[in-house]
Amino acid sequence: MYDPLDDFFFYKVMGEKGDEVQLLAFINAVLGKTGDESFTSIEILEDKKLTPDVIGKKTGILDVRAVLHGNKRVNVEVQLQDQYNMDRRSLFYLSREYTRWLKEGEDYIELPDIIGINIVNFNFPQTKHYHSSFHLREDTEKDIILTNALEIHYINMVKYRKQRNKNLNDPLCRWLVWFNKNSPPELIEEAVKMDNAIQTAAERMLTLTADEEVITAYNRRFMASCDRTSEINCAHNKGMEKGMEQEKILIAKNMFIKGYSIESIHEITGLGLEKIREIIKKNS
Repeated sequence: MYDPLDDFFFYKVMGEKGDEVQLLAFINAVLGKTGDESFTSIEILEDKKLTPDVIGKKTGILDVRAVLHGNKRVNVEVQLQDQYNMDRRSLFYLSREYTRWLKEGEDYIELPDIIGINIVNFNFPQTKHYHSSFHLREDTEKDIILTNALEIHYINMVKYRKQRNKNLNDPLCRWLVWFNKNSPPELIEEAVKMDNAIQTAAERMLTLTADEEVITAYNRRFMASCDRTSEINCAHNKGMEKGMEQEKILIAKNMFIKGYSIESIHEITGLGLEKIREIIKKNS
């Protein structure tokens, strides 16, 4: 079974032209917009790439970018692996998206509101609930918000899965039932029946996974990702080995200074006798 939260399929189902119905419904569910408060129109921006940052040439790539009526900009990102930088990553993406829209000569008031939605498959942030939202508030007077220009939402799938009772009357909960590939089939079926937008997303997913060309592209991308991971792990392991070697050399040096014999240094550190003699020569 393919994972709807895999970034390949998430973008295909939620972030391409033609996916407006399901994306709009999902965003309204996250923002808690119902009835007359619901956003009614959306434009999907298929350019996911953010302008490289001046410092370090850092480039950000989002899963889904869109514009709601009222010129509100929405970024949706799925992050399945914890890289221990989600807070700063979110701020980086939102700040880049926020500033890119101000043209030369325009007033700051022209900057649009930015909403970031992050679906994470790890325990972040450390809140009680699986859905948390953050605004710029005054520290002591919590009801005073500095501005609505930046709004960040996190959907913690780890905490969501621990919820025993899945309230399908909650639109967001219905979406998470469908996004969670390990949800009981009968629960997914019920969520799909209750929500036309989720039904549209499910049909889109079914069409994609039945398309041989799409699956071939997915498999190629998956293999490339595995190769990159192997390269990173290999480099990491080499770095660890080098670090351990340096640590052994330092221990050997300190043992020599304290008067230990070559044989004792060899036995404790595991370094070769020639290497130990070299260390002793350098520190004599």
